[in-house]
Amino acid sequence: MPPSLIAGFFLGLSLIMAIGAQNAFVLRQGLRRQHVFWICFTCASSDALLITAGVLGFGSLALAVPWFELAMRLGGAAFLLWYGARSLMAAWRGGAHLDSADGQGAPITLWPMLATVLALTWLNPHVYLDTVVLLGSISAQYPQPLVFGLGAAVSSFVFFFTLGYGASFLAPVFARPRAWQVLDVLVGLTMWVIALKLLMM
Repeated sequence: MPPSLIAGFFLGLSLIMAIGAQNAFVLRQGLRRQHVFWICFTCASSDALLITAGVLGFGSLALAVPWFELAMRLGGAAFLLWYGARSLMAAWRGGAHLDSADGQGAPITLWPMLATVLALTWLNPHVYLDTVVLLGSISAQYPQPLVFGLGAAVSSFVFFFTLGYGASFLAPVFARPRAWQVLDVLVGLTMWVIALKLLMM
């Protein structure tokens, strides 16, 4: 496979693995087995649209404004350092867990679910930094930025559908706070590694 595709896939995967409201929502709905396909599809499609916008728009903007790429790269690195520190602090504090018991209520119709997941996705400022700015800026470093973007988009579909449909297997694991601590540590270290790579470009 092309190196750009592989790089885009794994970088995209490392970014969306971070614990957040969107992922927790998908995981909980997976545990409830309610509208799993459409929720996963909406999340992944939204990411794909934003990634495409970043890959297509960033290259043109970087050519028009030479300092923009450096500014975005430094800004992205700063955000990743902060996000990594936040994840590591969350791991240090502990106490996070997934309570699947809140999914025992009456089924909720599709449209309120989609409205919720769209709000969690499009009203989250971090998603724009991750997809449009960060992935867009990094894609410009590769000879095939569109292939890089494709890899990142594919990773989003793989992640969300795995998370949604694999939730029933993960439920016993993430009912324990220790599992969230381990994941927070992995996410934090991953964010710091990516930040250092951005600073060294």
